[in-house]
Order: sequence, then structure tokens, then C-alpha cells
Amino acid sequence: MPWEVLFKDGVYLPQIGWWLDARRSQTRAFVSHAHGDHIAAHKEIIATRTTASLMRLRLGGKRQETILDFNQPWQSDFGCEMRLFPAGHIFGSAMLHATTEHGSLLYTGDFKLRPSLAAEPCATPRADVLIMETTFGLPRYVFPPAEEIETGIINFCREALTEKIAPVLFAYSLGKTQELLQIVGHAGLPVMLHSHGYKMTQRYAELGMKLPRFSLLDTGNYAGHVIIAPPTPGRSESLSWINPKRTAVATGWAMDSGAIYRNGCDAAFPLSDHADYPDLLAFVDQVQPKIVYTLHGFAKEFAATLRARGVEAWAIGQQNQMDLSL
Repeated sequence: MPWEVLFKDGVYLPQIGWWLDARRSQTRAFVSHAHGDHIAAHKEIIATRTTASLMRLRLGGKRQETILDFNQPWQSDFGCEMRLFPAGHIFGSAMLHATTEHGSLLYTGDFKLRPSLAAEPCATPRADVLIMETTFGLPRYVFPPAEEIETGIINFCREALTEKIAPVLFAYSLGKTQELLQIVGHAGLPVMLHSHGYKMTQRYAELGMKLPRFSLLDTGNYAGHVIIAPPTPGRSESLSWINPKRTAVATGWAMDSGAIYRNGCDAAFPLSDHADYPDLLAFVDQVQPKIVYTLHGFAKEFAATLRARGVEAWAIGQQNQMDLSL
């Protein structure tokens, strides 16, 4: 029996009886990482030790946890061997590799093929069926080299500090905050973190990640520090007590024109924890699947791109237009 892939608020694989990154509470679910749109109050989960720990920090309640190290085999009660591989998205993020008598399947969750300063290097295990996220699945999303992005962020902060202006970097508290801390901290700049990011960063340190020095944002003693805070609605007003300040947002969507104005910032840097278009293509080439299911972002467009390259591909949960050669 071929793999059956169902989608409703998450992916469901009937052959193994597990949900993948379900957004609503389920009996059993694989949790690829601890971002809020990938976790729910499930009764039983499969996850890495890091993801389970971060999930406990973000979500109350108790659940049965099956904790797997990377590449550790685990036999489910459906006669399926499961393994987790690093996804390179955030610390502890994992892809699920499942093998049955009918073949193998790889579910990526969110992933980044390029090296990250705050996540394990992404793996590319072979699989017959690939379910992959395609957030940046259009040709225009080609991120600059990491060194160029990091240099831009560091120069932005140094220039502001030289002018006695507080540089404020807006980034998600889990994942992006820690990557920014690695960038600016290792450049020798003192860093203060908003309370949300501070809590997550403390947990990163407890889980074994080596990080530069950081401190909790102090309303009376922030001068001379780089400030990293989560991007919330009305972010400029929410930090109105920081004055003067110069703001920047760190997001892959900085590749879009007008990103500075949409985010209400002085600058935007394309620092992303997702794969860009070339890396999405490279990932498929390395996994060598027989069929690909795309999910999130430009799923339909990227599936069409793969079909044009001779790979059978379909967007999950969307109408797929058949491509006819004339």
C-alpha cells in the first residue's frame, strides 16, 4: 500500500497512526520544533529532548513523551521504524524519517539547509516520499551570503552605538533571538534581551548551547547595549521608553520590497531560519524522492517547479493545476 498523506490543521499519516506538527490537540503527534504554530496539547508526542524541553516551557500540562536522539531508531506499534534527523531550523528541530515495508518517507517540518549559528546542521537522508515545507518557494527568494547578512547587522549596531543610539533588533524569541545573540555577541557587542527571549535563551544554555554573555533588558540601564526584542504589533510604541533608538527586523521577508515600511523599522535584514529557493531545490536533489508533497508558503508554485524538472510533486491541501506540454 503506498503512503497516504492527509492534511487538516497538520499532516496525518494513516499507515503509522501519527500526526505531524498538528495545530490542534491530538492523541499522538510528532513535534518537529517548539514554535507556537507547531505545538498543541497532545496526549503523546515524539520529539527531540531539546524540543520537548522548550515545549514544556511554552505549553502547560502533562503529556507522554517519546524522546529520541538524532538517528536513533524507534519501532512504532504499526510496524514502522522512525528516526529523527536535524532540520537546521532552530535548536533541537527535527525531521521525521519513517520506514515501512512499503518504502521510506521524510517529513521536514521547517528546515534550513544553510548552516545556522543556533541550530544543529541540517541532514538530507534519502527517502522515497518527501513532505517538505516551501515557505520561500519562489525564484526571487535567494538570500545573500551569511557573512554579508551578519556584517550588515553588526555594522548597523556599531554605528548606532557610536552615535549613542540604542540599536533594537526585532526577532522571534525562540530561534532567531539566539542566532542574533551569536552574531552580535561574538562581535564583542553587549546584549540585552526582552524577557520572552531571555527565558528561551536561558533554556538554550541549560540544554547545552554555548552562547555569548547576555542580560535581561533593564529599563534604566540599557544604554550601550544591543537590544533584541520580539516583533509584536505596535513594536515601536511598545518600546517607547527606549529613546533614542534605531530599529531593524531580522526576517527572510526582508527580501520583499517595502519590508522596512511594513515592519515600521529603520532597516530589515534577510536573516531567516528557513531554506531559500536554491536550497529547497538542492534539498530535493539530495533526498532523491520519487514523489514530493509541498506544504506552506509557495507550495503550489514550488510543486509546479519540481514537475517541470521531472519530479512528481503535489501541494498538500491545495488545488494542483495539471501541467500539459503542448
